[in-house]
Amino acid sequence: MPSQDDPETPWTEAAASRYENKPFSQYFDPCEEAAQRSLRCLYRNEGDREMCTDFFQAYRDCKKQWMKDKAAARKKDGKWF
Repeated sequence: MPSQDDPETPWTEAAASRYENKPFSQYFDPCEEAAQRSLRCLYRNEGDREMCTDFFQAYRDCKKQWMKDKAAARKKDGKWF
């Protein structure tokens, strides 16, 4: 698992703990901050998606890294599904 100090990964030990202990009805997304930045950019630029491509890419990168780290953690813990 990546270190807690690594700013590049959204899947920290704290995020993993929060995800594992959340109620089933609660949604958890460690990339929420990146998502909010994307939405704020769209709002600021009156819906012009071309102005916000960097924010969208940052969100996609965060989600991709989260899924990769989450899968690696599950594999390490012996959970294959």
